[in-house]
Amino acid sequence: MKPSIAPVVALVLALSAVGASAQSMDVTIAHQDMIGPYRLPQAEGNLEKATGYKVDWKMFGGGGDVIKAMASGAIPIGEVGSSPATAAAAQGLDVEVVWILDDIYHAEELVVSDKSGVKSIADLKGKKIATPFVSTSHYQLTYALEKAGFGRNDVQIINLRPPEIAAAWERGDIDGAFVWDPVLAKMKASGGKPILTSADVAKMGAQTFDAIMVNKSWANKNKDLVVAFIRQMAGANAAYKADPAKFLTSDAAKTIAKVVGGNPEDVRSAIDSYAFPTAAEQASSAWLGGGKASGVAKAMATTAEFLKSQGRILEVPADFSEYVDPQFAAAAAK
Repeated sequence: MKPSIAPVVALVLALSAVGASAQSMDVTIAHQDMIGPYRLPQAEGNLEKATGYKVDWKMFGGGGDVIKAMASGAIPIGEVGSSPATAAAAQGLDVEVVWILDDIYHAEELVVSDKSGVKSIADLKGKKIATPFVSTSHYQLTYALEKAGFGRNDVQIINLRPPEIAAAWERGDIDGAFVWDPVLAKMKASGGKPILTSADVAKMGAQTFDAIMVNKSWANKNKDLVVAFIRQMAGANAAYKADPAKFLTSDAAKTIAKVVGGNPEDVRSAIDSYAFPTAAEQASSAWLGGGKASGVAKAMATTAEFLKSQGRILEVPADFSEYVDPQFAAAAAK
């Protein structure tokens, strides 16, 4: 059903209102349950100590929910996947991507039950597959199904958040799911069989990533906080890559698992599933820099074309560079 323009205008006005009250030293940051190096300094309150801000970390079940919360005016900064980030930009919201939390690489997978009879993507016709709608997993699932020649109604795609997927899997209500850790690890530990990874879908032409998205007006009034946040994420990534064993002590793994609701034993393998570009790399044209030719802008353009073909968005912006800002990563790299 085609949405009216009024809700989009209302969302834009709501996002503008966020910037109007940006001088407060309180901020709510939306995060998800992805497992990454930054979860450790997040749990330790390092951003608060470094900046003096009072940070309310609020977990959401998916990027679509984060975008809705940002549009409501309550949250000016949060973690989103490339698909919901693209959808937000396509609606013309006053937002921009300022940091690549991770290159999803092969961190998301389509896992099926051993009772489903599914051995490959060709066997999915008529099956019930869950995924959080408007997430990168949803984008990859629908993209892969289209590439495999499936019609829109050939597979029953069910909209469930990760915790709901875990519960449905345990009850035997679904045949499989395209999702990320920690739920992904739980599914595989209970007999789930991976038949497709995000790396496989990237090779088909659908590159995905998780990002930090901000309200533009708010970010311009809180540059020091945004740069400090990015420096801490970059520092955590660097510490992990330099010495994974030293970074991920048993206590650190327990702390990270507690933040996302996972198992400490799964933390190392989950983090290894992602790639983490440095601040300097992100400021370059490979990711955030380079305007319309930047890696992120081009990936969003490709994603938008697919989302439009699926009826998820109405129009594809001519230039996604206005929704991609390398200045904060460049500042953090100095």
